Amino acid sequence: MLDLLLTQVRLQQETALMDVGVRQGRFTYLAPSQPNHRPDALQTEDGAGGMLLPGFIEPHIHLEKAYLLSRMEQEAASLQDAIRMTAEMKHGFTKEDMQERSLTVIREAVRSGVTHMRCHAEVDPILGLSAFEAALELKERVKPVLDLQIVVFPQEGIAQSPGTAELMDEAMRLGGDVVGGITYQDADLKEHLRFVFDLAEKHGKPIDFHADFSDNPEQLAIADIAAKTIAAGMQGLVAAGHVTSLGSLEHHRAVSVVEQIKKADLQIMSLPATDLYINGRGDLEKPRRGLTPIGLLLEHSVNVVIGVNNVRNPFTPFGKADPLETAWLVAVSAYMGGEADARHLIHMLTDGAARALGVQDYGIRIGAKADMVLFAVQTERDILLDKPEHRTVWKRGVKSAETRVSSELQRF
Repeated sequence: MLDLLLTQVRLQQETALMDVGVRQGRFTYLAPSQPNHRPDALQTEDGAGGMLLPGFIEPHIHLEKAYLLSRMEQEAASLQDAIRMTAEMKHGFTKEDMQERSLTVIREAVRSGVTHMRCHAEVDPILGLSAFEAALELKERVKPVLDLQIVVFPQEGIAQSPGTAELMDEAMRLGGDVVGGITYQDADLKEHLRFVFDLAEKHGKPIDFHADFSDNPEQLAIADIAAKTIAAGMQGLVAAGHVTSLGSLEHHRAVSVVEQIKKADLQIMSLPATDLYINGRGDLEKPRRGLTPIGLLLEHSVNVVIGVNNVRNPFTPFGKADPLETAWLVAVSAYMGGEADARHLIHMLTDGAARALGVQDYGIRIGAKADMVLFAVQTERDILLDKPEHRTVWKRGVKSAETRVSSELQRF
């Protein structure tokens, strides 16, 4: 007896309508839809020909500094402004405040179809461990609807902010999932990388960097990260967000760096809402797009994924925690408008992101955890272009969110 049977759904790479069954939180039945030959189930739902995807994975987001617009006395005009302004506001953060704003983001993400998330919790002498502890408590609280990974993130730098190294070590001891780094906040890149890789080795955890967030083609810490990753034998376990300087590099030099990224199997996280908003401001003529070169990276089979990053704060004064909104922005800004592009963008939100985060037992297949989102449209391209609000989300086979929208047109 199945716990749940979804009938007449469309799956990726399947031409026939399918029936999908769940038992004890895992997929146990996948077969072409046959109305007269279906297994018994405690609950049956008609998919009505809509597309069923694995649950979305949000690979890079900042929870505790979301929704700060009402506290800002001015708008940020640069990355340095955004960092400074946020550091000043952090002095007024409380654990309850951080959790409340974090939950607003998480609820939006879950409604949007997100079933896994990696957040960056800031650890520094301003906040101490309070942001990390707030995230750790949330991790347990939201477990029925969301698997949350926590990056121990030194936003203010490590050497530049004395005491941060010890706080990071303690946070990892208390249950941090990923060691964070930020290559543009410390003057000594070699020492910064040494500490981050040593801490990851000590705790047996992966690494996630903020790297090369600028238009400066000479700011190429990603090449050093790649070399260090190979030397440490951590291929596939190191991610880097932003990496926008690479987009300003001459093509032949960029190809060389991308080849190093591929060799190190780095996971590259494009954060378009923030990157497009912050970068390119200094260009009086021919302003740059400010993105990592997604097309070039994909040509070399680098795993590129897409993150929301910030929601309504000095870094990104707009947006919400819907991965489809962010993927649509990549489609427009990275010239990914074709049907095959749409399929790949959905891959970046699902299987690609699962690989980047090391998520196991993922996908709509027998034995995998039944994390999924159902849309009322029929193709991946429709999902990307329409960003349909009509969605149903399940976490381990239990419904976690359902959005239904109705509209009525009057005579015009």
